[in-house]
Amino acid sequence: MVRLLMGLSSLGHSASSLEAFVARRISPPLQRLMMPTTRSMPCGGGPLLSSEAALVQQSPRIISKRTYYLGRRSYGLFCLQRRRIADGTEGSARSKWGKTLVLATIPEKAEICRRRSDNGLGFRDLNSRQNAGRNMKGLGYDANGQELRSFCGCNQMELHLRVARMASSSGVVIESEKDREGEDEKKEGEANKQQQQQQPELELYNTMSKQKEKFRPKVAGKVSMYVCGVTSYDYSHIGHARVYVAFDVLFRYLKHVGYDVTYVRNFTDIDDKIIHRANELGEDPLELSRRFCREFHVDMALLQCLPPSMEPRVTDHIPQIVKMILQIIENGHGYVMEDGDVYFSVDSSPGYGCLSGRKLDENRAGERVAVDTRKQNPADFALWKSAKPGEPSWDSPWGPGRPGWHIECSAMSAEHLGPAFDIHGGGMDLIFPHHENEIAQSSAACVDSEVGYWLHNGFVTVDTEKMSKSLGNFFTIREVLETYHPLSLRLFLLGTHYRSPINYSKRQLDIATDRLFYFFQALADCNQILSEQGKGNEAVSKEASEYAKSMKAALTSSMADDLCTPVAIAALSEPLKLMNDLMHTKKGRKDRTRLASLQLLRREIEGVLNVLGFSVPCYTEVLDEIKEKALRRAGLAKADLAAQLQERAAAREAKNYARSDQIRAELAALGIALMDGGDGTQWRPGTNMEGISIAD
Repeated sequence: MVRLLMGLSSLGHSASSLEAFVARRISPPLQRLMMPTTRSMPCGGGPLLSSEAALVQQSPRIISKRTYYLGRRSYGLFCLQRRRIADGTEGSARSKWGKTLVLATIPEKAEICRRRSDNGLGFRDLNSRQNAGRNMKGLGYDANGQELRSFCGCNQMELHLRVARMASSSGVVIESEKDREGEDEKKEGEANKQQQQQQPELELYNTMSKQKEKFRPKVAGKVSMYVCGVTSYDYSHIGHARVYVAFDVLFRYLKHVGYDVTYVRNFTDIDDKIIHRANELGEDPLELSRRFCREFHVDMALLQCLPPSMEPRVTDHIPQIVKMILQIIENGHGYVMEDGDVYFSVDSSPGYGCLSGRKLDENRAGERVAVDTRKQNPADFALWKSAKPGEPSWDSPWGPGRPGWHIECSAMSAEHLGPAFDIHGGGMDLIFPHHENEIAQSSAACVDSEVGYWLHNGFVTVDTEKMSKSLGNFFTIREVLETYHPLSLRLFLLGTHYRSPINYSKRQLDIATDRLFYFFQALADCNQILSEQGKGNEAVSKEASEYAKSMKAALTSSMADDLCTPVAIAALSEPLKLMNDLMHTKKGRKDRTRLASLQLLRREIEGVLNVLGFSVPCYTEVLDEIKEKALRRAGLAKADLAAQLQERAAAREAKNYARSDQIRAELAALGIALMDGGDGTQWRPGTNMEGISIAD
């Protein structure tokens, strides 16, 4: 039960106005829980004061603030900020059961918000206007990820409430926030563990074993993941986009099923390519690298890739790299040249080739770089490169120089995740030599080095040829995003399983754009209907419930099956179709379960989109952005399109259907689809751009 206490004289409100407020703002179940002003407290306490209203009027001196929570044994609770009152201050009091008698004040424009508790409804005060504002926008979440729903708002007045006991067979426990921290962490860990147990067991394809394996992290409930990042000397291309979108989905899904994930993605900020490009541009190599690191972050944000937990850079880890090289040499797996170069001896590594399956005699050098006849084996690779004039260098036991390419990832992964961790990922082109060399040098430095699962995504091809600068079929992310929305590119990339090759074409991007527009238009329409007509109190239809359940099952089963995103995306089709039927067909508009069913479908569809990385704050804004990109591809201004639509409307009015159809066909060839309806002609991005080459 909850007792609402107000200093009526100080606030200027009568008892009748208070009753009216309660009737308007507090739900009937809670009204029934209101208790009389005098009641014995549980837990052996004495009676509550019957004149608590006086406490409000005195404006007592506050000596500390602390948030208290009613224990989980209560049936429900108000959980608000209490202000401790100094003993001896006029109007203060201390309860007889060992806890300070406290007041809770809700500041102007704050929100009392509802959240889930163990045994019924719980409430908490958002202790700042910032949080209150975020919640009003639907962006507030509790510790378990549940969205906070507004219970009642308070404007132009302050309410003074006091927590009293609730109906419960075991009574009430009031605990401080500090006292509850350990219990909350324990509960959260148990909830995550239970959620993981309820999900289908995750299977991932391990490049090392060449088969799918049940995912078993080294530490229960925690996942450590390292993904090789970009060499920052130019704008990132769509091959990079595929890598980081794929592993972003893995990151999101692992978090979705309850794992605590540490995701490390590095930057190679010193390398031969960086030095060469800097010389071409007349720029400092390190400054050039920093610039393209920033540009990479812009690209990832546009593609809605979550930031990793850490982003180490090579130049910040020179001491760790030097230390690892020293260990490799000490263990007999490396050797030093007279000029200060240091090489790894592949002959000293019996397991070399275990990841790629290549034999040692296949690993002869000379195809990509000149053969160094000083090496003991042509396949030996550089751990440290001696300094050359005009190049950045760092001191080492072998003289000034800089790291080789492969050693950096071994050193940085060991530094941030330890020698043994769960997942190491990257593009398929990194299997050999980069990841093969990583395994060799990490094992040579530390016998405990081990990666549980090696994951690699497939190539991006253009007209079935591998994308490369030498073939002239190279597209940066920025170039693609000039004419396509970032989420269209993301949907295109996730429409193919991450391990399969994906063929890039404008036609495929058009198809992805059409699907994305369909998703967001349906959700935008649903939001508008629910905002105008309410959410409905009726039961959800059996059909909507079954579709929602089937979609969730498809998401969990497909993602657990080595991240099969195409199946998860396809599972959206039926629920979206039903949503559109409920919104736009005569039968659907008459359905008594319409509003409740729409609410359910929206929630579940948005849940799937969130796991896949397609959540957006405003659907209509994204729809406008998609249409703007379509006009850019078509080479049309808004005024040009409006003029053609007006001409077509005039032709239809004059029953000149030949001209009307001609305009429709001309616009369709430019990727503009027209839809005639009762509210006039609308347009959306289309997919009929036949005959346009990839380079156009």
